[in-house]
Amino acid sequence: TRKVCLRREDAGVSQLLTDSRSLNYPQETLFFAIRTKNDDGHHYIPQLYAQGVRNFVVEDNACTTDDGLKEANFLVVDNSLEALQSLATYHRRRFHIPVIGITGSRGKTTVKEWLYQLLKDDYRIVRSPRSYNSQIGVPLSLWDIDDNTSLAIIEAGISTTGEMANLQSMIRPTIGIITNIGSEHNDGFRSMEEKVQEKIKILTNCECIVYCADDNLVT
Repeated sequence: TRKVCLRREDAGVSQLLTDSRSLNYPQETLFFAIRTKNDDGHHYIPQLYAQGVRNFVVEDNACTTDDGLKEANFLVVDNSLEALQSLATYHRRRFHIPVIGITGSRGKTTVKEWLYQLLKDDYRIVRSPRSYNSQIGVPLSLWDIDDNTSLAIIEAGISTTGEMANLQSMIRPTIGIITNIGSEHNDGFRSMEEKVQEKIKILTNCECIVYCADDNLVT
């Protein structure tokens, strides 16, 4: 954190937000202004402020001096996405519960939902909403874990090298599942071997792994 600017010390946080369209509980929301290739979350800060959001993680120090945001709390960081991931990593490590991490080219969401239906009567389960399996989706999924959770089922999706180690560090699965390795996102890898080597990083430190033994490359 480069700078902390607090004006509302009574503003609590229970919700994390990266998409302004998904706002539900403005008074309890912490918005991460994330820059992507196609958009910049900083553009939505005035709109969210007008809707009642008072807590923001930003990269732009100029936000802290905006007269139109006088009651906002700002955490100024070098990289808002990395700040979100760091928070999720810290949050995940507070809980010593079984966590199932699922990756593969296809079928991640289907397997997750099957497992939920099979196990929901025996466990209090947190699972990735819809297909929240990206560098942004995974930390938002992990944030839902709380003291009542007894099992988490988290998807992990990647499109190129260097991504899975980051997801594994956040998820820290105790059980790893590889659904399959196919041709999806081939452009992000030099070979199928490289893709497999990247995807299986989710299995690091798993107590149990599930995969298709008929797939010689994965085996």
